[in-house]
Amino acid sequence: MLLCIDCGNTNTVFSIWDGHTFLCTLRTSTHHARTADAYFTWYSTLVKHYGIEANITEVIISSTVPRVVYNLRVFADRFFDCRPLVVGKPDCRLPRAPRVDAGTNVGSDRLVNTAGAYDRHGGDLIVVDFGTATTFDVVAEDGAYVGGVIAPGVNLSLEALHMGAAALPHVDISQPEKVIGTNTVACIQSGVFWGYVGLVTGITERIRAEYARPMRIIGTGGLAPLFAQGEMLFDIIEGDLTMHGLTVIHAYNKNNGG
Repeated sequence: MLLCIDCGNTNTVFSIWDGHTFLCTLRTSTHHARTADAYFTWYSTLVKHYGIEANITEVIISSTVPRVVYNLRVFADRFFDCRPLVVGKPDCRLPRAPRVDAGTNVGSDRLVNTAGAYDRHGGDLIVVDFGTATTFDVVAEDGAYVGGVIAPGVNLSLEALHMGAAALPHVDISQPEKVIGTNTVACIQSGVFWGYVGLVTGITERIRAEYARPMRIIGTGGLAPLFAQGEMLFDIIEGDLTMHGLTVIHAYNKNNGG
């Protein structure tokens, strides 16, 4: 079985793939000081809790936090006796190389989302990922990542507003009943929710105009369903796009001598 690990700036997600389906998905906070032993204690406890018998023989890692990769490598080697594939490293091949400016280091999460989206939906796509940052990835007709946009994430914006304005409380994001708020919390929720609706709409419209081809918009990330409520922001929402992309890249390497 394959263990897919996606390490983001906020959370790290483990999913067990049996070749046909994900048996379970486990989530923990990202912490660069977490040791291989700590990862295994957490992982094995939850796997046992869910009653899953998983014989892990292969591991693939995508990480936007370089400092955690070493301990995840040790985790894979020590407890599963395998050398993991790490997206972005020279020995991990991609189905299509990105076409960006020379010397540009494309985030592994964006490469994985591109591979997953192209495998499921073909090319000419915009993938909008609501993570710590809100990213827009342009997937060309042949499946290559050809650039995109990075904006502050929703929760990051809320936290910055709370930290930078002493009188404003921290609030949870939700779709407000009205645009015009009649209390402080409602005003903040309206500004963030409708502000990001406008951000997604405006940026995707500009990408489509510049790309000059019909494009479908794929939404992913935890908040994508929230922002799809009552608005035609996305053609498709994919909850497991990143994990699917990891299985695609792993299969490509396995079938092509990687």
